[in-house]
Amino acid sequence: MPKQNTVSRTKFERYQELIETLNRWSKAYYVDDEPLVPDAEYDRLYQELEALERENPEFADPASPTRRVGDAPLSAFAPVTHRFPLMSIGDIFEDSELTDFNRRMLEAEGVGAVEYCAEPKLDGLAVSLIYEDGLLVQAATRGDGKTGENVTANARTIKAIPLKLHGNYPKLLDVRGEVFMPRDGFEAWNKKARDLGGKVFVNPRNAAAGSLRQLNPKITAQRPLTFNAYYIGYAEGAELPPTQYERLQYLKSLGIPVNPLVEVVKGEDGLRNYYKGMGEKRQSLNYDIDGVVLKVNSIAVQERLGFTAKVPRWAVAYKFPPEEMITRLLQVEFQVGRTGAVTPVARLNPVYVGGVTVSNATLHNEDEIRRLGVKIGDYVIVRRAGDVIPQIAGVVLEKRDGHELDIAFPQTCPECGSAIERLEGESVARCTGGLICPAQLREGIRHFVSRDAMDIEGFGDRIVEELVGSKKVSSVADLYALTESDLASLTLDTGGLEKKPRLLGVATARKLLKNIENSKHVPLNRFVYALGIRDVGQSTALTLAHRYHSLSELMAATEGELMELNDIGKICAEHIVDFFKEPHNQDVISRLTARPEELLFGAGVEVFSIAEDFAAAPKPLAGKTYVLTGTLSSMSRSEAKSYLQALGATAAGSVSKKTTAVIAGEAAGSKLTKAQDLGIEILSEDDFTAMLREYGLLKES
Repeated sequence: MPKQNTVSRTKFERYQELIETLNRWSKAYYVDDEPLVPDAEYDRLYQELEALERENPEFADPASPTRRVGDAPLSAFAPVTHRFPLMSIGDIFEDSELTDFNRRMLEAEGVGAVEYCAEPKLDGLAVSLIYEDGLLVQAATRGDGKTGENVTANARTIKAIPLKLHGNYPKLLDVRGEVFMPRDGFEAWNKKARDLGGKVFVNPRNAAAGSLRQLNPKITAQRPLTFNAYYIGYAEGAELPPTQYERLQYLKSLGIPVNPLVEVVKGEDGLRNYYKGMGEKRQSLNYDIDGVVLKVNSIAVQERLGFTAKVPRWAVAYKFPPEEMITRLLQVEFQVGRTGAVTPVARLNPVYVGGVTVSNATLHNEDEIRRLGVKIGDYVIVRRAGDVIPQIAGVVLEKRDGHELDIAFPQTCPECGSAIERLEGESVARCTGGLICPAQLREGIRHFVSRDAMDIEGFGDRIVEELVGSKKVSSVADLYALTESDLASLTLDTGGLEKKPRLLGVATARKLLKNIENSKHVPLNRFVYALGIRDVGQSTALTLAHRYHSLSELMAATEGELMELNDIGKICAEHIVDFFKEPHNQDVISRLTARPEELLFGAGVEVFSIAEDFAAAPKPLAGKTYVLTGTLSSMSRSEAKSYLQALGATAAGSVSKKTTAVIAGEAAGSKLTKAQDLGIEILSEDDFTAMLREYGLLKES
């Protein structure tokens, strides 16, 4: 170490501290599959280390993580030397850095506007796939960029990776791409793991890395992994197309999956618009992306620009705001939902995550608190990736100082004092108070008046809270007994610092009463959904309404009858039967459906059958076959299937020449590709919902 003054010595000590910390975190992530901090925290320290090295070139420690791409391979896997280095891509985080990158590319190409190939930056594990004579012979992780781990046996278990190529393939082909875990597979795996007491992954990226690097390929085969290619390392025996985008389409023709959101864009505006568009789509995708990758499209220019010691000069990764951050857990409160479920909610020191400021996060249930080992006062990793409500993904144990407090799950309801019970086999604890519990009543009313249920406009949260708090409403049936005076006299806060109270007023009261009156003619499916029966969503309610000709017929149904219907299993059937057997529920339904002359305070709600109409009405899509692929943002897959069946169509699981059209949501996969190859009509989600509105199955927005 060179002679230094006190200031530079302090900098050198910080330099060594950063190297030690980053290498420890890197080992925990890549080798032990147990990440200690979010990626954003690693990036922050990594950038600090890079800055120190730029300012102090004499600080040249060969152990610095800036001198390699990743971490050393596990000794349990055979090492593989990459014939062509598997480089990482340099990151940028600011708009000004994008401008600088585009300027450099303009200077290199000498044209008015550079053409780029833009693609989502998948959050998984980089791998190299080697094909000889069209057969997969080797798969290796990136490792340190020069030497990776041989994971061929594991890669062969991933269905998205072809074992044999199709079409005009080269004699030797090195394909670079990303192994990742879709969000739905990640959530399903973690739910299964929680139920069985197995290992729960922190995030999909960690899940992908840990799954691909299992010593037993049978374990990898059980994990829901997939693959997208993003580059050709080298090829022998074939003339490759001259652009990055065309090469990706060439890989696609060989049967290798390529992300469908790859685009060719032009100039800085094109780059910026693509970044913005992917940021808007980010939450709706079925996989994690942490930015976009921007590559000069011309391969000739790529080759002319070449590489630095670590990264290509012709590409950058423009990263999004982090979706994981560290903050402190200040307190835990317990909220009661419509079905009595008691959910612990963490109150956090506010932190900026995924583009928004987060101050609350769900802890799910008591089992999750125990699994995480989280305590009040802990520094926690907050995750917001595709979740409306952020969640706590882990605890930073290194930051504990001994003053943290255990979280005590309540034994009685925090709203009404009733006992909390947890049935055998269930992870959710529930308040036993039913509708005497103000929280359950409030949530039940909010659900009852919602647009897809009874569609009674105007009942915002503050009005519902005041109705329940003033005891003017003790069940949903009481909504129909409200008078103009009841509503006009409601006292509401105006909000703001002063929170001055105001009366709801006669004009608003009359509007609400009119909306209540307009809700009294309702189809059976929406009425059943409005009742809030456990596990009965819109799709199941529609299935019931197609089968049963009246509410009374449905109320008399047995478990055996119900289980004969599509999408209704034993637990759902039990919940339906138990709901209609409950005397209190029978009383509420009686009050809702009886006329005033038949029962005091009878609401006179007319529940009409759609079963006859369904059976007799012409089926506009009869004889047609549709295939659903990807994730729909406005409805579940089962709901979409029910709508298609209501119109007489067949909802098939695979694409063939007989397919009428494919309905493609976000992150549509191989079904979309096959449909495009066969020239089959592709419907977007907007096209599909427009069709449902045309046939009267959805309301106009």
